[in-house]
Amino acid sequence: MASRISARIGAISESATLAVDAKAKALKAAGRPVIGFGAGEPDFPTPDYIVEAAVVAARDPKNHRYSPAGGLPELKQAIVEKTKRDSGYEVEAAQVLVTNGGKHAVYNTFATLLDPGDEVLLPAPYWTTYPETIQLAGGVPVEVLADESQNYLVTVEQLEAARTEKTKALLFCSPSNPTGAVDTPEAIEAIGRWALEHGIWVITDEIYEHLTYGDTKFTSLPVAVPELADQTVVLNGVAKTYAMTGWRVGWMIGPKDVIKAATNLQSHQTSNVNNVAQRAAIAALTGDLSAVDEMKVAFDRRRKLMVSMLNEIPGVECPEPTGAFYAYPSVKGVLGKEIAGRTPTTSAELAEIILDEAEVAVVPGEAFGAPGYLRLSYALGDDDLTEGVSRITKLLS
Repeated sequence: MASRISARIGAISESATLAVDAKAKALKAAGRPVIGFGAGEPDFPTPDYIVEAAVVAARDPKNHRYSPAGGLPELKQAIVEKTKRDSGYEVEAAQVLVTNGGKHAVYNTFATLLDPGDEVLLPAPYWTTYPETIQLAGGVPVEVLADESQNYLVTVEQLEAARTEKTKALLFCSPSNPTGAVDTPEAIEAIGRWALEHGIWVITDEIYEHLTYGDTKFTSLPVAVPELADQTVVLNGVAKTYAMTGWRVGWMIGPKDVIKAATNLQSHQTSNVNNVAQRAAIAALTGDLSAVDEMKVAFDRRRKLMVSMLNEIPGVECPEPTGAFYAYPSVKGVLGKEIAGRTPTTSAELAEIILDEAEVAVVPGEAFGAPGYLRLSYALGDDDLTEGVSRITKLLS
């Protein structure tokens, strides 16, 4: 009997990060004192001035109607100006497509660029959605692993070793989800020059651009290598910077022909992004960055606390992240040891034991193409962070 689900959709895995978050919230709703480190979501409310802009927009009848599939002209212009302000990258409105969140931008990009069999170099650990969207577009993700010994940063030599005549694109994410690692300007330029030399597209995810700590600076790849702009797509959105994960406004910036094709795709997929959310995004992008600066102070404090606590656990090794809001410890030294009467042999099994025994939700490295690790978000309250890591310490010590 033929399958009721298409092979293409049947091959998709559930988002592991959302699944862990949903399980944690369900247990909490059932009265369990679960602490969730799963979702990459700031614990701050969206700033008031952005919410107020949405309230005003909701009352305006013009926002009750269809608007251009590619985005409100005012939002596109705000994205153009914000991109120049924040990363020094100068683009035109015709190079911008507003999407239903960052994930939609990722999907549209791969659907627009890839033909069946095209290979995409995917540095691992990677965000769980990347390989699924590559495969949905008919592409083949080629994983390039960078472990904790190299601070999770892939090298040009590794990329070159993975390149074949089928290599169409490189997915680049700095600051990184899930590791929090940030490439140096020199490394970013070297990777860009390599991609330019070999005619490889670069899809660069800049959603965490404002979340860097200490002396670490964000560098936009097409700014580091301007000649690469014609084969680069920049992905971004308001979710992380402005605590707007639920508003679902992202965008892609690229060459005009790519953006026109992706806009045609979106015109059949979804039509326009929610107009009220777009108006809120305009307020976010045209305002100052004081809200993110306040969040960064809290994230930086939590980052240092979490890493120091994790590194005190026997068998756990956690490099200090310099961006985003994730710690990504290696737990290879814990595997194979008995914990509460069970002996985990994988990080997935360990995550299950931690949830069952300590009532703490973490995401295992299997979700990110790197078994043997856990991802913990520190975008949650200080008290929950301390309590949650303390529970893990008690269980594993």
